[in-house]
Amino acid sequence: MELLRSNLSRVRIPEPTNRIYKQECCISFDSPKSEGGLFIDMNTFLAFSKECVIWNYEKTRNPVYLHIKQTKKSIPEDRPLKKPTRLAIGLDGGFDNNEPEYEETVSIVILPDFVSLPFPSVELPEKVRLAVDAILLADGAERKEQLASWIADKKQVSAFATNLQQIDDGVVIPRSGWKCCKCDKTDNLWLNLTDGMIFCGRKNWDGSGGNNHAVEHYKETNYPLAVKLGTITADLGAADVFSYPEDESVEDPLLAKHLAFFGIDFSSLQKTELTTAERELDQNTNFDWNRIQESGQEMEPLYGPGYTGLVNLGNSCYLASIMQVVFSTQSFCSRYYKNQNLKLAFETAPADPTLDLNMQLTKLGHGLLSGKYSIPAEEKADIARSTTPIKQEGIPPRMFKAVIAASHPEFSTMRQQDVLEFFLHFLDQVERANAVKPELDPVKSFKFGIEERLLCSSEKVAYNKRIDYILSLNIPLHEATNKEQLEAFLKLKAEKSLEGKEVSGDEIVRPRVPLEACLATFSAPEEVQDFYSTALNAKTTALKTAGLTSFPDYLVLHMRKFIMEGWVPKKLDVYIDVPDVIDISHMRSNGLQAGEELLPEEAGVRNVEPGKPSPNEDIVSQLAAMGFNYLHCQKAAINTANAGVEEAMTWLLSHMEDPGIL
Repeated sequence: MELLRSNLSRVRIPEPTNRIYKQECCISFDSPKSEGGLFIDMNTFLAFSKECVIWNYEKTRNPVYLHIKQTKKSIPEDRPLKKPTRLAIGLDGGFDNNEPEYEETVSIVILPDFVSLPFPSVELPEKVRLAVDAILLADGAERKEQLASWIADKKQVSAFATNLQQIDDGVVIPRSGWKCCKCDKTDNLWLNLTDGMIFCGRKNWDGSGGNNHAVEHYKETNYPLAVKLGTITADLGAADVFSYPEDESVEDPLLAKHLAFFGIDFSSLQKTELTTAERELDQNTNFDWNRIQESGQEMEPLYGPGYTGLVNLGNSCYLASIMQVVFSTQSFCSRYYKNQNLKLAFETAPADPTLDLNMQLTKLGHGLLSGKYSIPAEEKADIARSTTPIKQEGIPPRMFKAVIAASHPEFSTMRQQDVLEFFLHFLDQVERANAVKPELDPVKSFKFGIEERLLCSSEKVAYNKRIDYILSLNIPLHEATNKEQLEAFLKLKAEKSLEGKEVSGDEIVRPRVPLEACLATFSAPEEVQDFYSTALNAKTTALKTAGLTSFPDYLVLHMRKFIMEGWVPKKLDVYIDVPDVIDISHMRSNGLQAGEELLPEEAGVRNVEPGKPSPNEDIVSQLAAMGFNYLHCQKAAINTANAGVEEAMTWLLSHMEDPGIL
């Protein structure tokens, strides 16, 4: 105890705005359920595993930690099953989903000797007791960041907030003991901010929630705003305010005033209820995706180094697929696993390692490749004797997603995203992070050169070179190898359409196009209309061919499954047959040949008007991936000052018939 008192200056009581990590180690994927539990630095509120906490002590000299350990409770095999009283899974009164229960123990630990003091204890200094209580009651930073991503579209200020009329009927809301005015519900309660009446929320499809009394009260009175009791804390911005006429969660900038009208002191209230957004997030992240994937197939779970799964964070499959592929390459494996250990990455990281891309990539690399977390999930009580393979729990890439998405308005949300766009953004961020030591940059293993040759009618040529990370290919449907089966399918589809029927999934026949045919389209000559030739001082037709000036260690191919039919993008439903070995030697660019005469230098950049910026390659690549002409995409990016893909596409669509687009 004296040792603790001598270090009280290193203990802080967290404020509502502090980020408190208590679900996962900042350096590894250990959690309170791990063997050593989790140690929370009571000065910085960062969390560390038992292995990593000593590194933090050596770096910061912060000695006082809150240790949280969760131990699985043993469940008797003959435990009787609860009889469900409503249609729900894992909720009170619903079907038992047999999730294991954990017992949590909390203690104060002082490093470097791991001196442990029990909590709660009246002997602990008041400052320590207050700090621990605040940490335990607070929402973890991991949860807050995930929720912020889920509701990334900022809540709008309600049109009814500024001039909200409040009725003074002497209503004073107590600190606790709330109950619906029309039923016995004591949870999911909403306070109407006009008259101070408390009613239960909407009833959900599974019988959970309330009895619709709050919305019925609005229909009777037209009183517009209500706040969910149990979500009101000192952080008023996190309170759940709903506008019935606007039919969405809103922001009430005068919420403090509106609460004070009914005698509510928000600064002393604690959070006891989930907000609407938090409930939606839980439903999304806890959904069993195995119900809709690999249906009817027996899959053999794999464990060990290199066989670690990534937990779905809610529409994060685009991120998981890219990271699994990237860390299967030798370049990323060496950079962030074999040649860099966790301790070294932490020592070179800034004060907050959760914000450092190098640290989080190293953490992810070790999590995926070490095999430490690739173990069978613990068997649930009632399936211990089941023959069903037990799957691993996987690791949640929360901190990595927060870092890599911080500079991107779309990836920082929980919306579905384009995997190609994320891949290019990811490579850009990694390249920037390794700019000081480019020799360590793993992105160079994807980098290759492309050279375009333009031959105008004057017989003179221009060569344009660029660096790329993906090879985007058109899909020549006329090269399909199953044309007879396709014709028979189209005939069957037409016949069933006349009968008002649809073809079944088993009857669908898709075109099968060889990858070699797609690769051939890259090098095939392409006419460029209205090409300005300075040799002729006029517009003419040029012939464009392309080749590779260098070959990457890993060639990423992107199939352009979107084509333009008139003004409307259409997605192709097609199979690409990929052989085990691909010969791309014929795609090598030969450069300037003997006897060729170059066009004047400005001809090669004729498409870029003086004073305008160079085209952003990310924007150009994304537009080209949709099937647009590459040179047209460059023009669109330039003429919209590289404002973004949407702006460039709008410009492109409005100039498709413009003869001067080049």
